Amino acid sequence: MIQVQTNNFFFNEEVNTCLNNIIKNKSFANGYIFYGAEGVGKKQTALKFIKNVLKQSSPSENIEEKITNNNHPDFLIIKPDSFVATKSSDPEKTIKSGSEIIKINQIRNIKTFLSQKSINSGKKIVLIIDAHFLNEAASNCLLKTLEEPSNGIFILLTSKLNLMLDTIISRCQIVRFRSLSSKQIKSILKEYLDTSKVNINKKLKFEDLINSANGSPNQLLKNIEICNDFSDEILSKLDYPISNSLEILEITKSISDKLEIFQQITLVNLIQTIWWRKTNNIGLVKKLENLKYLLRKNIQPRLAWEITFLKISMEDI
Repeated sequence: MIQVQTNNFFFNEEVNTCLNNIIKNKSFANGYIFYGAEGVGKKQTALKFIKNVLKQSSPSENIEEKITNNNHPDFLIIKPDSFVATKSSDPEKTIKSGSEIIKINQIRNIKTFLSQKSINSGKKIVLIIDAHFLNEAASNCLLKTLEEPSNGIFILLTSKLNLMLDTIISRCQIVRFRSLSSKQIKSILKEYLDTSKVNINKKLKFEDLINSANGSPNQLLKNIEICNDFSDEILSKLDYPISNSLEILEITKSISDKLEIFQQITLVNLIQTIWWRKTNNIGLVKKLENLKYLLRKNIQPRLAWEITFLKISMEDI
């Protein structure tokens, strides 16, 4: 596991300033939507915000430990059901299956939670992870809950604002998390990371790893660890789009046999970055994007790789 000197760099400075002012002035909205790309610190920032809000009412309570262990009586967290199980025991490496959903019963639990009087604080706080996975019934139920006066604060996290109901969005204050530029990520890592202890596969360019991280320092560190498990055989053969059909069948078999789904998705992100740098072919990038979709759905991964690479081999690159 890559160790950092502090995890402060996961938080967006502008967002922190905004949230600190809200706490200082006690100017709480009923609902907030934390919106930004995956891995830019939405969840970490939300938990930090929640801890600070609850500390206002109970400064002597061990708030941080209770929130971290999800056993604070005035805090409720809602997550999508259904995740693809992998061979890894590391929950950070569990990937979304593409069939996740937040169900109406989970939202009804919020109503029960809010109907109870606050125990240790003046506010009850609900955190909804990946709110874009609310199904239609759950979305409508949440909308009614947001419309009703209550002692609750809602914080919805999402990377896909376009998949949420406009009526829910209109009732919440949007807090935007910006992705970082390559220059900013390098600067942050230089300040917070002991680079002497970070090993990067010699067949990979650090710039490609940064560009495949979607502006997220957190995701970059995860990608470095995952990519270091890739064999030289796989990396060397994927340095450029393959045109030979036999080689395609060999490499796709190797990928599907040796890599778990979360590793395969990381590999696709890396390949997209490398091949775009070398070809500037948008059609190729779109085909790889579709491959990621199929992998998340866990639909015959080996076949998905084979078909994608065979289609790319017919591209005029």
